[in-house]
Amino acid sequence: MLKNIDPLLTPELLYVLAAMGHGDELAVIDANFPADSVARRTCHGRVVSLAGASMPEAVSAILSVLPLDEFVDKPVRRMAIDATSDELPEVQQEVQAVIDGAAGRHWPMGILERLAFYEAARGSYAVVLTGERRYYGNVLIQKGALPPGS
Repeated sequence: MLKNIDPLLTPELLYVLAAMGHGDELAVIDANFPADSVARRTCHGRVVSLAGASMPEAVSAILSVLPLDEFVDKPVRRMAIDATSDELPEVQQEVQAVIDGAAGRHWPMGILERLAFYEAARGSYAVVLTGERRYYGNVLIQKGALPPGS
């Protein structure tokens, strides 16, 4: 057991988060996403499963240890419903609240059309599969850097 570590952070996920470098992205995705086929093309090469976790729970656990990239405007990007919609589904609203809480300020997510999101996820460091059943529970999180003394 480790102290002050969210129990959703499995040994494999902790390894992935520690191995990622500044600028690497993590795809955190819902239960409907083609996780295995996409994960095979990532650096990690296989799915990291958090089967019982909702998207907001998984993102909260990840952001408890992973710094967001301060050098980009949108370190978290979400899957859009379609290319013309600005609609923010409930699951994404909940994730936005988690991001804002972790950042200590409102930090809006970027938007990627569905097929562009799939392509970006293939280029991510790893894919984290949640148990989220709501549609469009998919985000890419870009890892930041920690300043000296952090």
